[in-house]
Amino acid sequence: MTTTLEEHSPLKPWAGVPSELSEIFRPHLDGLAEEMIEEILAGIPEYSRPQDEEYARLVRMAVEGALRQFVDLIMDPNSSWEQVGAVYREIGWAEAREGRSLDILQTSMRLGARVAWRRLAAESEQYNVSRHTLASLAEAIFAFLDEIARAATEGYTKARAQEAGELEHRRRRLLDLLLAEPPASAQAVADLARLAQWRVPRTVAAVVLYERGRQPFSHPSLPPDVLSDVNRREPCLLVPDPEGPGRGRMLESGLRNWVAAMGPTVRTEDAAKSLRWAREALPLARRGILPSDRLIRCADHMPMLVVFKDEELVRAVADLRLAPLRTVRPRHRERLVRTLLSCLQNGFNATEVATRLHVHPQTVRYRLHQLEELFGDRLYEPEARLELEMALTVWLTAPSPSSD
Repeated sequence: MTTTLEEHSPLKPWAGVPSELSEIFRPHLDGLAEEMIEEILAGIPEYSRPQDEEYARLVRMAVEGALRQFVDLIMDPNSSWEQVGAVYREIGWAEAREGRSLDILQTSMRLGARVAWRRLAAESEQYNVSRHTLASLAEAIFAFLDEIARAATEGYTKARAQEAGELEHRRRRLLDLLLAEPPASAQAVADLARLAQWRVPRTVAAVVLYERGRQPFSHPSLPPDVLSDVNRREPCLLVPDPEGPGRGRMLESGLRNWVAAMGPTVRTEDAAKSLRWAREALPLARRGILPSDRLIRCADHMPMLVVFKDEELVRAVADLRLAPLRTVRPRHRERLVRTLLSCLQNGFNATEVATRLHVHPQTVRYRLHQLEELFGDRLYEPEARLELEMALTVWLTAPSPSSD
């Protein structure tokens, strides 16, 4: 009994092809498979591998399996797809692993479908198959092509996802290796960098970060040569050639939703040193001591980082060295402290200090006279000036209780 095209399900157009055609086509499948393989290899140079027996076996299995599946579907539209689907998923997976685009695979499948249609149509003419049946056959061939292409795409997508996951894993391992202390051997770094598809640069800088505010999580938008892991307990990055043109703008833009501190530029084998300084800077940013509205460059804040490296020690010294200020009323004490710090930073130039503090130069001289009465000649001793500056810097972040 012949089924008309109108009677079959739109999801199974091969149901519209008379089942007796399967018996007509079956004896010709071997020859058709050879013709398809030959034309695919000739039309797609990437697939011509005379020395690769395993690859040739896979190509043959795909072509022969597809032809048998198609003829089986004409005979029984409910035939299982699993075997041929598995083959084409494997082909798609292999294509991704070979590094080829999906376009090449789809081109080869369309080429094979045209050969199949040309040959099957020729065989049909010998048996006076109607135009209506030929139309059904054409629709069935290209619907079948869509199905096996879908299976190949599934395999391809899965392989690419797996490959991306493997590459990301290798890059995280490489990041850990580069930031390890003591440093890993150059050979170990080079070997893992090759697997991670990362060119080892001459210099790097480590960046530590935390999300800004309560905004929804957003992964930093950074170029692929930046090693990153934002899912670890301490999110961090490793930036190659950080002094290169445009690198600063790239980081500012990519990290706009993060508070980020970048350690100094160091040789790649010293990446852990850069990380240590970045770790020192980030807590100071969270406390408001360092500005956090843009990328914090440790190289621009070294004096502050050094001062706060041992904050407890500096505070203990501050309590001792700034003891004369305890005799001053708290409100006026704050003014004197800021004036003294600015004087130390500007060589006691009253005009410059006045500009910085937005007061009159005479006001600076008046306060400086008060400071001279409190501290005496020590105020101008060269060896005491750095110590005083460090003590004042820490004192201003949060005056110790004993200073009130």
